[in-house]
Amino acid sequence: MASPPRAPLKHLLGIEGMAPDEILGLLDLAETYVDMNRSADKKASVLRGRTQINLFFEPSTRTQMSFELAGKRLGADVLNMAVASSSTKKGETLIDTAMTLNAMHPDVLIVRHHDSGAVKLLSEKVNCSVINAGDGTHEHPTQALLDALTIRRTKGKIGGLLVAICGDVLHSRVARSNIHLLNTLGARVRLIAPPTLLPTAADRLGVEIFTDMKKGLVGCDIVMMLRLQTERMHGSFVPSIREYFHFFGLDRAKLALAKPDAFIMHPGPMNRGVEIDSEVADDIDRSLIRQQVEMGVAVRMACLDALSRALPDPGRNTPP
Repeated sequence: MASPPRAPLKHLLGIEGMAPDEILGLLDLAETYVDMNRSADKKASVLRGRTQINLFFEPSTRTQMSFELAGKRLGADVLNMAVASSSTKKGETLIDTAMTLNAMHPDVLIVRHHDSGAVKLLSEKVNCSVINAGDGTHEHPTQALLDALTIRRTKGKIGGLLVAICGDVLHSRVARSNIHLLNTLGARVRLIAPPTLLPTAADRLGVEIFTDMKKGLVGCDIVMMLRLQTERMHGSFVPSIREYFHFFGLDRAKLALAKPDAFIMHPGPMNRGVEIDSEVADDIDRSLIRQQVEMGVAVRMACLDALSRALPDPGRNTPP
């Protein structure tokens, strides 16, 4: 296996603040798991004797299944906590939940929460490693890592590429993690969105900003579309879905403005006919959406592997 980042990671809470060698170490390690996942024998014993709990306060079929598969392929005992039927629905606080889980001595928690900062708070209350699977509108680090791995395997590099992130940037934790990662690895980033869907002080993020999609796509190597997150919207952010697609939905005509060899990405789930046209999304020559799903398992295996190296040796455990 490739080497993980030099300094063992205790938690993976976000991309912001990570050094280039830490990011590249995880990507290099993930490369080895891509090969393993494509082989007949997809099992390893890296996490044998470890317990992984997937704690999702928000539903996410894609991310949760990816983490579950990653943990099982590495040999962990994986538990999915059904938060909808747990004590949190009876008034238990996040801290109470953290203390309860900590008493069960898990080795790693995978946490998705609707409040920004909740995962970091939880990580301060438990002894195990914690991976942020998305917190509010803050970050989604493993999504950015899998996007980076997909780009690097397709384009051969990340540095120097021009990447457009288009759509509902305001509510997107995926966008924030990708901005941090792409800037750290030397890519140029453009944000393309209506003014109502751009975050405050977006100009301080080290990106170029466009409110005209046709102008923003010119010369781009990667076009990364974002889901319109209506569930996070309180008020009117777009006049109508039809008008939004007309101006900011990716179709053949708009894609033609990017480079001829530009590729399309989307973190999923897609709103077809809202932010992306089905013909473009399903284009096997231009769309990387299926590759992103495959890379997601490999990246999450790499993250679990890297974090496990900071954990106590399970072989030292002795019964009372």
